[in-house]
Amino acid sequence: MSDIRDEEDAHEFRAEALSLWRITFSPLIWAVHFVTSYGATALVCAKGGTGAVALLRLGIGIGTVFALALILWLAWGAWRQWDLRRDREWENDAGTSEDRHQFLGHAAFLLAVISFIGVVYVSLPVLLIGGCG
Repeated sequence: MSDIRDEEDAHEFRAEALSLWRITFSPLIWAVHFVTSYGATALVCAKGGTGAVALLRLGIGIGTVFALALILWLAWGAWRQWDLRRDREWENDAGTSEDRHQFLGHAAFLLAVISFIGVVYVSLPVLLIGGCG
């Protein structure tokens, strides 16, 4: 009986550890997209010419689509973990392991939404600015 409980505890710990990692992935994608986009822009504007700006826009566009797709995938997983549709419970204040699991899904989903908006705003200068200089 003790072995079964230990195995359940280990499984629950792994699930919660993965949930904690999921919380960090969306903001990490946003940060990597930000640094890469602005770093590449600074490099191209310092060293490149007018032809390099078009290639830079294409690269940032592809990177933005990839980052947004990853964030949407993480948001979908967090939404499923939050499990709002199944029990329609908006509050997780009982302190049970299921409540903690759903809360971590809720937090990861909200961070994914914020990160999605952040990636969109980081990529706006690519669409609005004509070139370097």
